[in-house]
Amino acid sequence: MRYIPHTNRDVRRMLETVGVKEVNRLFDSIPDEFKLKRALALPEPLDEQSLLNLMADLASRNTTASAEKAVFLGAGAYAHHIPPVVDQMLLRGEFFTAYTPYQPEASQGTLQAIFEYQSMMASLFGCEVVNASMYDGASSAAEALLMALRVQRKRKRLIVSRSTHPETLAVCRTYLSEAEQDIEELAFSPAGTCDLSTLGKTLDDDVAAVLVQQPDFLGCIEDLQEIAALCRDAGAMLIVSVLEPVALGVLRAPGEQGADIVTGEGMGIGAGLNFGGPGLGIFGCSQKKAWHMPGRLVGQTYDDASRRGFVLTMATREQHIRRARATSNICTNEGLCTLATAVYLSLLGKQGFVELSRINAANARAACERLCAVPGVERAFEAPFFNEFTLRLEEDVDHVLGELKRQGVVGGLALGRFYPDYGDCLLVCATELNTAEQVEKMARGMESS
Repeated sequence: MRYIPHTNRDVRRMLETVGVKEVNRLFDSIPDEFKLKRALALPEPLDEQSLLNLMADLASRNTTASAEKAVFLGAGAYAHHIPPVVDQMLLRGEFFTAYTPYQPEASQGTLQAIFEYQSMMASLFGCEVVNASMYDGASSAAEALLMALRVQRKRKRLIVSRSTHPETLAVCRTYLSEAEQDIEELAFSPAGTCDLSTLGKTLDDDVAAVLVQQPDFLGCIEDLQEIAALCRDAGAMLIVSVLEPVALGVLRAPGEQGADIVTGEGMGIGAGLNFGGPGLGIFGCSQKKAWHMPGRLVGQTYDDASRRGFVLTMATREQHIRRARATSNICTNEGLCTLATAVYLSLLGKQGFVELSRINAANARAACERLCAVPGVERAFEAPFFNEFTLRLEEDVDHVLGELKRQGVVGGLALGRFYPDYGDCLLVCATELNTAEQVEKMARGMESS
């Protein structure tokens, strides 16, 4: 964004136009208790070159998933190679917006890009309908729980597997708190997956939905068919959160295994990590339930001359309809990220995506085998995994991670941060970016720590 300064004369003219004498009067509607009564605690101003030098120094302290740094951290944000052409396409002016357009006749390019994204994600997730995107994977899961309550009006209980990403669970609790709706946690089994026996005993005719993650936060692959069967028998909806969509290159799509709603995070398949964001919230369901779905839906149609065109088929935000009938207050979709994902998936193609998924699985298995050969290291859970797995260490996990960091290796996530009862465990991820040399470097670092 360009810097456009205003002179004192400009400011006076603008204030005269709106009918006030000073800028502070523009904030009269804000209660005094919310206004800062002191000057901002800012350092002394810098000249432009000094400021650029300072920002460059701060930026140089960031650690990136690159050849110089062996990064084995996943935990919901996965490093994948993003071809440069993806960024080049994002620079095109006709796509330079985060909004779903309201005027289809003037926005065919953006609408078509969203439509193509929806189509590809519907195929990948095994859903009939995928919306125009949401904020991120966590908020998508929370919106799915709210949607389940709308669909299952007479049911009030919500169950979330403990092996779902803890931050996803935290966001869900925040969303549901205003609805005065409790979320029940379902324990995971010693194998690291949803405890099916406990789930079967917990389900009753008051359960609206069950939320699980695939693969789960511990890296383990869930038996979605069995979970779906239990939910179906109890009349509950199954919601599946997919934070690593690359896994669906080798795993069956959740929608094909009985999931009623599939949500996910698309950051790793086009947009990239970008030091933590923005994310891309994926949301899909059956066409029958689409009218309960939050967000927007772009559709394809034909005009009276049989020319193909694209329109905003469904908009459930309260701006478009009566507030009481709105299913969401979402007003901005992640348009730039959906474009990046559509370009990324188009470049890979179906076979390329499958091959990428297989490389991830192979790299993770090779890494797991080598790291488990380190004395005092073993797998914590026996369930199959994709590109992420949990290790149990005899040595203190934080100490090991500190030693690895000093050697230029980001060794993963200490699970004790989220699960105190697994304080001796380390969550490790290996994607197509992790080489055999990096794995060996981590293994030797762990041996010497």
